Amino acid sequence: MTEAAAGPPADDSLAARLRGFGPLGLLAMVVILAGNLLVPPLSAVLVLLWARRSGTPWRAIGFVRPKSWMAGLAIGLVFGAALKLVMKAIVMPLLGADPINQAYHFLVGNTAALPGILYAMIVGAGFGEETLFRGYLFERLGRLLGSGRGARASIVLITGLLFGLAHYADQGLAGAEQATIVGLLFGAVFAVTGSLWMLMCAHAAFDLTALAIIYWDLETRVAHLVFR
Repeated sequence: MTEAAAGPPADDSLAARLRGFGPLGLLAMVVILAGNLLVPPLSAVLVLLWARRSGTPWRAIGFVRPKSWMAGLAIGLVFGAALKLVMKAIVMPLLGADPINQAYHFLVGNTAALPGILYAMIVGAGFGEETLFRGYLFERLGRLLGSGRGARASIVLITGLLFGLAHYADQGLAGAEQATIVGLLFGAVFAVTGSLWMLMCAHAAFDLTALAIIYWDLETRVAHLVFR
């Protein structure tokens, strides 16, 4: 993508109001954040529409052309899958989590549910959640807090907590804890790289690894690999 979103001229007052934090800017934020309550990844689609109409550079929301698409894909797949295994086998047992993810236990051997859940994990989570929680929220909070080291650390913390909170309703405390940790890690990577491509791949790989573990009924076995 180009450095700047094509569209409104520099003196476009509507674009300026959408980028700001007045009534229209705040309304845009509420609508975008609420989009996924209707259907994922509506929030991410709204982010892209907002960026284009507000004249926000694509780079500002993490849409940066990587040096190598394939390298980003490969690193993301390995990072995401490895992170899920570490979370399942070490981190979550230390936090006292149930080895079984009750919210998604219905996926055990459930071939009929695979198309829908694969779409949700690749498009809804990989593309949608990274665009919203890393790309969009980093841009918005960066305008409010600045770009210094302390501000970036605060943004990583805030977005990580929001990411965890977003997973509480359907996955409970354990899901929120896991999502917060992952959100902090992904946020730290994004704060350094400013690019979403690898993180989108990693997020999808994380969820797909979780799906494989659940589908083949391996949750308890993986959760007890280290702590028996």
